[in-house]
Amino acid sequence: MKRYIYILSFFAFVLTTTAQEKTMQLSLDEAIAFALENSYNAKAAKNDIKAANEKVWETTAIGLPQVNAAVDYQNFLKQPVSLLPAAAFDNTSSTVQTVEDFFDLQANREPTAPGGFIPVVFGTPQNMNATVTLTQLLFDGSYLVGLQASKTFLKITTQAEEKTELLTREAVVNAYGNVLVTQSSISILESNIKILSKNYEDAKKIYENGLNEEEDVEQLEITLGNLKNQLKSVQRMEEIAYQMLNLSLGSSINTTLILTDSLESLATDNIQLGLISEPFNVNNHIDFRIAENNREGSLLNVKLEKSKYLPTLSAFVNYGTQAFSDSFTFFDSSQRWFESSLLGVSLNVPIFSSFSRKSKVSQAKLELENADLRLEETKQRLSLQAQKAQNDYQFSIENYQTAKKNVGLAERIEKKQRIKFFEGISSSFDLLQAQNQLYSQQQSYIQSMLDVISNKAALENALNLPINTTK
Repeated sequence: MKRYIYILSFFAFVLTTTAQEKTMQLSLDEAIAFALENSYNAKAAKNDIKAANEKVWETTAIGLPQVNAAVDYQNFLKQPVSLLPAAAFDNTSSTVQTVEDFFDLQANREPTAPGGFIPVVFGTPQNMNATVTLTQLLFDGSYLVGLQASKTFLKITTQAEEKTELLTREAVVNAYGNVLVTQSSISILESNIKILSKNYEDAKKIYENGLNEEEDVEQLEITLGNLKNQLKSVQRMEEIAYQMLNLSLGSSINTTLILTDSLESLATDNIQLGLISEPFNVNNHIDFRIAENNREGSLLNVKLEKSKYLPTLSAFVNYGTQAFSDSFTFFDSSQRWFESSLLGVSLNVPIFSSFSRKSKVSQAKLELENADLRLEETKQRLSLQAQKAQNDYQFSIENYQTAKKNVGLAERIEKKQRIKFFEGISSSFDLLQAQNQLYSQQQSYIQSMLDVISNKAALENALNLPINTTK
């Protein structure tokens, strides 16, 4: 029996560990597709659209029938007292407590001298009132404008989701690329350290045999120490880069990621020279369409302020019933209820507002003029942005091709200097210069590949190209 318990416990542990250490294997396209569904911004944008749809219905419902019910119960702990002229009663000092007492006193009164008041209590100590009211808006200019504005708001929210998707794509590309950059840097640094460590050991042996100077060994030791420090720094950055990628994907930052694309293959795949000459249509750009909708919102605001010059018309009908009692008998079958009903129409005509409405219309018109200015500015800015993005992308491709060539040249130069150094032809400073040049070209080559990938994503956003996560 204990054996089965141990087995079950083991499987439970394995399942728990697997759940805690989630692993995902992703290509760049798969990462983008995953982020479009699961990133925090994507989920928030979808919720914004749902909220906008609810807002449209909320505005629409204002013009639909509204039904409200109310139940009021009153229990006078101390009933209010009214004063009646004493001349209406006899000279007795008794206090009238009920309506019946009042009429009894009046029926049996005798003439009295005028002057003075007698306290009188009207009504019953307890009463209940229940009403149901139906209201209907018949005409309101601001309501009609509000319907149009709510639909425009929904359109803006939908476009905001499209903008979020474009930004999410670019963020994932950059985050994915940064992880690959750290991995490539680690690989290159480890290779450089391995070669340099061998050179250092060989130089030490040569020095011990008295065939070179101690300074040559020390120079290699300095370079080796710097490379090891760089490796430790990049290894720490790799963990942060993975966490940043998880954050852009919308997954836990502790999720284990396995990236199936390499930096060099992505750089090669992302070289698409046709994008450099891709025509730019500003009317299709998401930012321009958002600016157009903002202008439409300003135009609707002008209509809204003008609509306040128009009258509003509404109607209502209600039904109510009331009951009165000296004690709480409202649920007794013998309790008497008094019904009432009312039908009404309300017309509100604005006449004079001391030019307040005129001032608001003028302000709305000025806001519309500013919206027109911003729309034109957006058009010019987006055109310039597209040209710059195409130029940056072209430069990154050219820089990548040059960097790829330069790193090969730097490797050959460093190798020649290394051979000369160990043959005693060149100094340690010549070797150091060749090594630093190689390390610099290696980092430039890695960065050039990332620039191709990220600049292509930026160009796709600048041209507002649709997202395609399938090759």
